[in-house]
Amino acid sequence: MPARPTELSPVPQHQTLEWHEGDMPYSAEFGDHFYCREDGRLECQHVFLGGNVVIARWQDSTDFTIGELGFGTGLNFCETWRQWKREGRDGQRLHFISFERFPMQATDIARALSRWPEINEERAALCALWPEQPTADVCLDFGDGVQLRVVIGPADARLGSMAEVFDAWYLDGFSPVRNPDLWSQDLMQSVFDRTRPGGTFATYAAAGFVRRNLQAAGFAVERRKGYGAKREMLSGTKPSA
Repeated sequence: MPARPTELSPVPQHQTLEWHEGDMPYSAEFGDHFYCREDGRLECQHVFLGGNVVIARWQDSTDFTIGELGFGTGLNFCETWRQWKREGRDGQRLHFISFERFPMQATDIARALSRWPEINEERAALCALWPEQPTADVCLDFGDGVQLRVVIGPADARLGSMAEVFDAWYLDGFSPVRNPDLWSQDLMQSVFDRTRPGGTFATYAAAGFVRRNLQAAGFAVERRKGYGAKREMLSGTKPSA
């Protein structure tokens, strides 16, 4: 198993990628694929869009803010944006703020997302504006009220100082076993603190320590049926009072 980057070891600016099954990106640093091998786009629909019930919730919202831990290939953003456009939201705004310590290069994002023709339009728009080698936060405005901000660097060092309040969270870091820092109690507390009352999270992860950290932060957590080979996933809500 490749060693997980730590503060005591050199941290690459970009991940070392391997490509499995054609266009399936694999992180050599974390020893993990970027999404499930069955179908990452359908997993996004089931886990993140479904687990947060975002399509129903953003119906009456003028501004809806989604936070994400682990931007990766941008798949979750592109699929969320596709669903947003299908609803025809005139005058409404979608803010998608993602945290990514190891941003991918534009050519790699394009390759990874090319396996889904359903998001060709979103992939092309993202890659046209994405810096070839990001070294600082990426802020993109796609028009029609859709804005993307990718915060580059360790999430635990950036989230606590942010002013934004989030309606929903996509917790999509690498496997908790291989990347425990992105599932720590301190970070889950920061996620909870920056979530508006009644806001939600969803994640493919169902590890016991992840569930306990989310509960300790204050979320009401429930187990749900996972996608594909995953037996369970987690979702939850920040109590309104």
